Formats: sequence, C-alpha cells, structure tokens
Amino acid sequence: MLTPETVLQGRYRIVRQLGQGGMGAVYEAIDQRLDTTVALKETLFAEERLRKQFEREARLLARLHHPALPRVSDHFSEADGQFLVMQFIPGDDLSEMMNRKRGPFPGNQVLTWADQLLDSLDYLHTQDPQIVHRDIKPQNLKLTSRGQIILLDFGLAKGQAGEISRVTTAASIFGYTPNYAPLEQIQGLGTDSRSDLYALAATLYHLMTGVKPPDALTRAAALVNGQPDPLLKASETNSEISSGVGEVLAKAMAQNREQRYATAVDMQRALHEAEQASTVVNRGEAQTVLFPAPPPKTVPVQTQTAVSAETVGPTGENTVVRPKGSGPGRLVPVAILAVVLVLIGGALGFFALKKRNEPEAPVATESPAPLGGPAAGTPSPSPEAEASAEAEAEQATATPKKSEKTARNEEPKKAPTPEKKDEPRVEVDAQGHEEEPPDTPVPPDFQRQNRPRRPMVRVMPGGGKIQTLPDGTQIVTTPDGGRFMIGKDGTRTVLNPARPRRRPTPAPAPTP
Repeated sequence: MLTPETVLQGRYRIVRQLGQGGMGAVYEAIDQRLDTTVALKETLFAEERLRKQFEREARLLARLHHPALPRVSDHFSEADGQFLVMQFIPGDDLSEMMNRKRGPFPGNQVLTWADQLLDSLDYLHTQDPQIVHRDIKPQNLKLTSRGQIILLDFGLAKGQAGEISRVTTAASIFGYTPNYAPLEQIQGLGTDSRSDLYALAATLYHLMTGVKPPDALTRAAALVNGQPDPLLKASETNSEISSGVGEVLAKAMAQNREQRYATAVDMQRALHEAEQASTVVNRGEAQTVLFPAPPPKTVPVQTQTAVSAETVGPTGENTVVRPKGSGPGRLVPVAILAVVLVLIGGALGFFALKKRNEPEAPVATESPAPLGGPAAGTPSPSPEAEASAEAEAEQATATPKKSEKTARNEEPKKAPTPEKKDEPRVEVDAQGHEEEPPDTPVPPDFQRQNRPRRPMVRVMPGGGKIQTLPDGTQIVTTPDGGRFMIGKDGTRTVLNPARPRRRPTPAPAPTP
C-alpha cells in the first residue's frame, strides 16, 4: 500500500487511496509534469506471465476513446506493482449517491444513462479484439458535472490476450458481484458481450427501483425446484416504470444467454421504442381539454375539494393528497379558455349586428308569361329559323287544298288539338289587313319589369301568313283557312282552321 506524498516515476505524487481490492488498490495522484489529477491503479503480480499480460491489456485500453470511458494515458512497473494511469473522475459513484438519497433515481434519468452506457458497450464489443467489461455495477459508474455517465474499473476486462486480475474500488473477492453477474460468469462457463448486457440490465434495475435484483444462482435454484422466478419485473416493483421498459430489462436478464438481446444496439433500440411508447401514453393523459365535460350532478363540489386536506398515514406521517390537475398550474388553462370564449362571443356578435344592419335585397319573383306572349328573357328567332319557316310556308302553299272535313279527319291521328285559349290568334280581313286579338291583361308590375315582345307575323303571297313566336314555334295559316303549328323540333300539328271574318250581306236592291 502506498502512502500519501509518495512519488512514482518521478512524476506521479500520491494524494490518497480511493479503494482497495483483493490484489491491488486505486489511488488519487497528481501528474506533476502536466499538473493534472489522475487515477492510479495498482495490480500486484508475482509471475512474469501476468506482467506481460498486463502490459498488453494496458496498450489495448489506451486505444479506447469514448465519452463514457475513462482515458488511459500511461502504464508502468515499479517495485512489485503494475500501474495504470487513467483519467480521474471526481465525485461519488452511483451506489453512494443512491444510498445518500435513500431511493431510486428518476426513470427518465436512468434511461438517459442507459443510452450512453449501451453506446459505450457497443464501442467495446465491436473492437478488434472484442473487449468485455465483465464488472458493470453501480459502484463502477460515476457522473460528471455535465451529466455524462462514466464506466470505470476495467480490472476484469477481457480481451484477446486473456484476463487480467481485478482491481476495484469495492471488494469483490470472487471476481464478480453476485447481484449483477450472469449465471455463466458465476459458473465459470465463459463470458461474451451478452454477459455485459445482463450486468447492465441488473444495474439499471437497481437504479430504477432501489432494489437489488436477486442473484442468478438464487433464480436458478427456484426454477429447478419448480418455483416462480424471484425476479419481479421493474414495472411491478416501481409503478412509475412503464411495462415496456420492464419487459426490456427482463429479456436482457434472461438466465439463458441465447434468450437475451444479441447486441447492445438491439437492446438500445428496444429501450428507445419502449420509452417512446410510454411518452405517447403520458402525453395523452396530460392533454389540456379546453371544453371539458361538466361534472356529474350527483357529485357535490365540496367532496372534490375536501380531497386536498392533509391525512395521517398508518405510520403517523402526514400525507397531502391532491386531485389530479389541481394547484396553481390549473389557472393557466382556465385563463386561456376564458380568452377563447370572449373572442368567439365577440365575433358572433359582430356578424349578427352586421347582418341586421344590411338592407334586404329585393327578391325576384317569377310571373307567368302572358297568353300568346313570350316569356321574359326569351331570345328572338334566329335568321336560320326564319328562312326555314319561309321554306315550309312555300311548301304548304304549293300543296293541294284540303277540305275542312279531311283536315278534321287527320287531326286525331297526329296530335291532340291544343286549347284555343293558349293559341295566339291573328286574323286578316278580306283586304289583307292584319287584325290582332286584344292582349291578355297583364299585371302592372309585370308590364313594367318584363315587357313581352309580340310575335312576328309575315304575310305570304296568295293570302297566307306565318306567325313566329318568341320561343321559335311557328303557326302557318294557308290561304284556304287551314292552320298548323311547326314546333322547334320540326314536328307539325294541325290546328283548328281560322274562321273567316264575315261581312254583313248587303240588302238586296228593291225591285222597281
């Protein structure tokens, strides 16, 4: 054992001893050349083979560069000891911190450390040769002032050259710590990267729950005797831990290494997914409802308020129970709700006042078109329609005249005769002058707003005429008094013949 103020290699001055193990010790020292604080690990070897092995392991650790791993800067031999110079991490380890706070760490904080540690294990396990730490536990974890977790004590690290004897800050005579070591390490069956995952999961379990997990031998004995596994899930031990995180830790602590996660990356990904699922559920419970449903009428308000009173527990301690959502923070959503309601009410009042002050727009009413006249807005017939009407009129003039009896016999075969009151009638006297029937009376409002246009009448040579209505329908009157209607689609309908206007018969001249 080295005493304070001892100087090694003319450079490292011992300050104090930090811990002691079965075959060595750890010291805090000052590097007088660089004026920095370092950690000196001393390992006592009697065999030359072990000395050579220590040198190989020191060179292996010196090549490591990771934020969660201490840097190895030097190694040397002096007297009967081998020394490893490493980065000094001040402060207490996580085991001492947990004992001081008398309870577990917050789950979110432990998951942050787990992410950093799994990244460091992935870095170690992918080295060539692979490095297995083999002694992960709360005593070998320290926290920097910036929240970075550091994995200490590589005294049991196994590399290509074999194993080096352990040097730890806490006594572990058997080369492992039972509550964190997997079954294969306790039974001496060899370790690999999955052994580190077991030890890390057991460490996280302890940090989250404040309860040490049962050792692997106790669990194995229970299974052999047909008893349930004494290891409870972390979510059952601490209700604040999500079931997803508890499932991940349980899988990483499987007794059979084949049932654990294959790599540190796989376990890291599983923890991320469990943490995200837990965050989504918690956010869903913590949503602020702007328009909450009214409370049931059967529950009086005094009963809900009385829950905030102090109650005395069975141990005599005063316990304050408050309803979820109570406290000063509750005023913020209420204030937001009040502002939103005021804004909505103001907007509705403004639009209602504006609508009431606006003049009512006149409502257009449709009036029926006068009998024999065009509807409002009906376009006048096109030139092509007039030309077609003239051609049909000439054809009607050229056809042989039919008697009234023949016309009456053909009427029921083609189409029913429309009512006379719907037919526009225009009569021509014997001199060929046009006489129009009196207009159907039209309401004064309709005359002012919708003045109908009169039908166009064209007199044909020989005494016939063609009357074109505004909707394109034509009524042809032949010189012999026959009448038929040509629709817009070209169909013809025979109408009742126009009655010739009778003139009074002159009285016969008196005979002399």
